[in-house]
Amino acid sequence: MTMKFVFDERKAAQAAAHLLHRQGAPMPYIKLIKLLYLADRRAFIETGHPITGDRLVSMKNGPVLSKVLDLIRYTGGSGRSTWHEYVSDPEGHAVTAICPLELDEADDELSEYERGLLDTIFREHGGSNEWDLVDYTHTLPEWTDPKQSSAPIDPRAILKSEGFTKKEIARVESEVTAFHDLHKRYLA
Repeated sequence: MTMKFVFDERKAAQAAAHLLHRQGAPMPYIKLIKLLYLADRRAFIETGHPITGDRLVSMKNGPVLSKVLDLIRYTGGSGRSTWHEYVSDPEGHAVTAICPLELDEADDELSEYERGLLDTIFREHGGSNEWDLVDYTHTLPEWTDPKQSSAPIDPRAILKSEGFTKKEIARVESEVTAFHDLHKRYLA
């Protein structure tokens, strides 16, 4: 059984908008998904908690955040989500930030650490195009080729590839599970 994070759509949308503002122009959504994945991955390694809490999956073009991909692909209709308050529907294959960065609420869910991490990821990878990022994420040890499907990524594989001991992985898993269970109880 894989670790289950708590997905935070508002935080995911604010993280996406933060990266889009850094880009300053429409961004191919594949690139956005890769940058968000890399930020979640690094936050998870450094703190034991990803920024978005999204489910990690391997797809043909590398690892992705599953719900973020669904939110980008869902356009139009009623019942629009929080995501669409921050990120435009794709035009072609690119998205833009909708909310101005100056608004205090534009990234109020993100901690100073998370904003700094997003800035670091953008400095490191923002100059790459989406296909360079696809190639790069194919080199990550947790990615497996699912052919024409998708396959869940076990977060423990990320920690293991980064040299975490079994004891350290168990501690992180225990904290993630406790947070997930507390969240479920709170919403019940």
